[in-house]
Amino acid sequence: MTPNDELAIEVKGLVKRFGDVVAVDGIDLDIRRGECLGLLGPNGAGKTTTVEILEGLQQATSGEVKLLGLRWETHERELRQRIGLTLQETRLVDLLTVEEMVRLFASFYPRSLDVETLIGMVQLGEKRHARVGKLSGGQKQRLALALGLAGDPDVLFLDEPTTGLDPQSRRSLWDVVAQLKARGRTVVLTTHYMDEAEVLCDRLVIIDHGRVIARGSPREIIASLGAEQVIELEATPVPDLERLRSLPSVVAAQRHADRMTLRVRELHLALPSVLREVESGGGELRHLSTRRPTLDDVFIGLTGRSLREGEEEKAA
Repeated sequence: MTPNDELAIEVKGLVKRFGDVVAVDGIDLDIRRGECLGLLGPNGAGKTTTVEILEGLQQATSGEVKLLGLRWETHERELRQRIGLTLQETRLVDLLTVEEMVRLFASFYPRSLDVETLIGMVQLGEKRHARVGKLSGGQKQRLALALGLAGDPDVLFLDEPTTGLDPQSRRSLWDVVAQLKARGRTVVLTTHYMDEAEVLCDRLVIIDHGRVIARGSPREIIASLGAEQVIELEATPVPDLERLRSLPSVVAAQRHADRMTLRVRELHLALPSVLREVESGGGELRHLSTRRPTLDDVFIGLTGRSLREGEEEKAA
């Protein structure tokens, strides 16, 4: 167990109800100082509600929450000065320039980062005199990050910060998170992007239906699948799922539309058996690929559906 003085956030038995709906159902978290913890889960899993309680934006129905050894009930003002946050959508003042917006937010904190530093961290130097209303979506998201960093926070909450960003902007944000970790700051990140979670997060907590269903480092969670490779194939007619599951070295097999996904321990044993199974059924192989397991495979294995389904619903 991590000593309390090493913890940035402690959560015990967190519950949040909205009428008869239980959004958060007994979550425990220990988040160490200087680490990036990723909260993963589909829309409606309870992760955003959990983060909003940690940020002091919502009150828990029950449970204990401590940030930096302090409680929202008794130290709200101090905590507001020591945390930063970037929401899924931030309302900005369109008529202000980027520099004016950053300077305004920096003025709210007794310990603020230099305006030049903030603008440079999110690579908006060329847009410093541009009005916020003229910025692209990605530039506004980077500006929102600068505002979240204005008070040089000990804990930074990033709620799906790269949704809608172009690849270059996403990488820029990743660099900012790496800088924060290097300075001993704590980052709590929610995301639907598996590559983002694997690159940035020291540890992950996977939430579904308001409960923690897995936790550990990305490597540990992927290893929990018990599979070294994933085979993806499409064949006509579609092979029988139960027969595929019974093949040598196959850990699990699932079907998504016309594509079959098999998690296997030893590829050299499983692949020939899979090909023989397709051939014996008179099938025509239309696609075949192999790859290493990912966090999305973990989520499918735990819940039977892809984490990206939540992202697609959000975009619809």
